[in-house]
Amino acid sequence: MTSQLKAGENSHTMDLEREEQAQKDVQQAQDGSDTPPFAQKPSIAGQTPGPFRRLHTHLTAEITTSNATAIMLTCCLISGLVDSAIYNAYGTFVSMQTGNTIFLGLGGATSLHQPPNPKPYGWAKSLTSIACFCLGCFVFSHLSRWVGPLKRGTLVASFLLQSVIVLVAAAVVQAGAVDGNLGTIPSDIDWKSEIPVALLSFQSAGQIIGSRTLNLAEIPSVVLTSMLCDIASDPNLTGSWKSNVKRNRRTMAFLGILMGAIVGGFISEGTGKMQVVLWIAGALKLLITFAWLVWPHKRISVV
Repeated sequence: MTSQLKAGENSHTMDLEREEQAQKDVQQAQDGSDTPPFAQKPSIAGQTPGPFRRLHTHLTAEITTSNATAIMLTCCLISGLVDSAIYNAYGTFVSMQTGNTIFLGLGGATSLHQPPNPKPYGWAKSLTSIACFCLGCFVFSHLSRWVGPLKRGTLVASFLLQSVIVLVAAAVVQAGAVDGNLGTIPSDIDWKSEIPVALLSFQSAGQIIGSRTLNLAEIPSVVLTSMLCDIASDPNLTGSWKSNVKRNRRTMAFLGILMGAIVGGFISEGTGKMQVVLWIAGALKLLITFAWLVWPHKRISVV
């Protein structure tokens, strides 16, 4: 009997304690203070993401390829600028590897000339350019596929790297480590000139990989022969402007490279220095990098 009374008292005491705790919880909710433990952590859906989380989301989002034509046409202009200045200085290309292949092939044959060829090692710059361009294609393509080709961060990193490489090449010449004065470059090869040739050839590969990534293969930005063939053989060559977008892109790409070459030639010849063109090209690539930072992301339609 006594044990039953004690059990009843304990039960009554526990009921009173629960009522008191419930009243405290109600009072705390009304006062807005001392938030109960179960309410201290908001649900994940209700959390406001921090700045690093927002940056991560922004950089990992896939961009839309709409209007990306403007980016690749700017790359065509850059190719014309850089190739004209480099050819004026060192007699080789860093983007147009067709010409370099011919220079490489002629290297051995011209060594048999009498009198001796004044540039017996001129083919070496072309070989360096071809090798570094192929290496660049390998690096840019594999990294792009590994990270995600259309992710904002991938394109930003790719063009930022290209920008830095061009600016480093310009700085190397500007500092005098490599001769950049067109009038004083020796007839034979200056082996230090391999530095800017290698750097610029490597970064130019990023442009053609970018055109493939953006599904703009008709604007490779570093190739002219196939582009001219595609323009001339287009079955809808005389169609209206709106009816043939690819023809329009190819034509503008050709004009972009041509315009870049003309402007680059005038600048390098006018200043007598090749690095001026490189500073301009590096600045343009930085602008492209910034453009990718603010480029619209791909909209996902919900069915």
